[in-house]
Amino acid sequence: MTTKQTPIGSGFGASTTAEEVIKGTDLSGKIAIVTGGYSGLGLETVRVLRSAGAKVIVPTRDFNKAATALADIDGIDIQVMDLLDPASIDAFAEKFLASGQPVHILVNSAGIMASPLKRDSRGYESQFATNHLGHFQLVARLWPALRNANGARVVSVSSWGHHFSPVVFDDPNFEQRDYERWAAYGQSKTANILFSVALDKRGQADGVRTFSLHPGSIVGTGLEKHLSMEELQAAGVIDENGQPVLDPTKNLKTVEQGAATSVWCATSKQLDNMGGVYCENCDIAPLGHDAESDFQLDNNSTLTDSGVMPYAVDPKAADQLWSLSEQLIGFTFAI
Repeated sequence: MTTKQTPIGSGFGASTTAEEVIKGTDLSGKIAIVTGGYSGLGLETVRVLRSAGAKVIVPTRDFNKAATALADIDGIDIQVMDLLDPASIDAFAEKFLASGQPVHILVNSAGIMASPLKRDSRGYESQFATNHLGHFQLVARLWPALRNANGARVVSVSSWGHHFSPVVFDDPNFEQRDYERWAAYGQSKTANILFSVALDKRGQADGVRTFSLHPGSIVGTGLEKHLSMEELQAAGVIDENGQPVLDPTKNLKTVEQGAATSVWCATSKQLDNMGGVYCENCDIAPLGHDAESDFQLDNNSTLTDSGVMPYAVDPKAADQLWSLSEQLIGFTFAI
């Protein structure tokens, strides 16, 4: 399989912060939408994009929580939207499209991880529905605004966790197989990458380029809320006192370092005329080994292995996911 997954030597690295990435970039007149933009990596992404002059819109299911979190950042437009509620996604997109504004940057940062089995109103498994399907629908509905930007980027925050599972096309919603929370998370993160591959192929003629990424392992963003202290200690991401273990060389990062790759994918001129690639540490990641990881929380040695799994950038699988996603959300994403 041919691949675009060749590092470009960006000059940045694992310890680079989002502020360092954005330095010298003027986003005045640009409009950015950041899902999950009121906590963790999304919040830092919003702060940095806004500091460079972008108008930033944050869709959220909890307006008051978002307003409190974003109170110290001037000029953020908070709108109501729930990624598990198709009607709310449509309503958000329709309201935005009615404004006539383009979308220059769309960062799909919201997500859940390792949650107990839960299904949305359609019966879809919640990690797949939140992390992938909701964002697929959001991009589809906002497509006219992305196209009208005459040069837009769609950035999907995936994870190293895509190593845990490919997309299981025969049973994406765990209807025939036993539910396993890490497999479900891994499948949803693989879907983020495959969606980027498929969208870039379809959108580049309209000037829309797409990227997916692993931000690193960051404690304190809220993503880890379904894990116990003992599990986090076993994974090596917090110490015996409950404090985060910070070591960028092992992808154990601060929020500021974790948001850097999102911001780099969204804004860097180094990526002009590129797309459909998975990134790590503010660079395009190499292709990894073609084998799923036998992940255990008490053995995190594999978490430092770099690279993207070949099944996550397979164009045929990307097209298959596109068709499945259209089927599951009930409409055609025509470009």
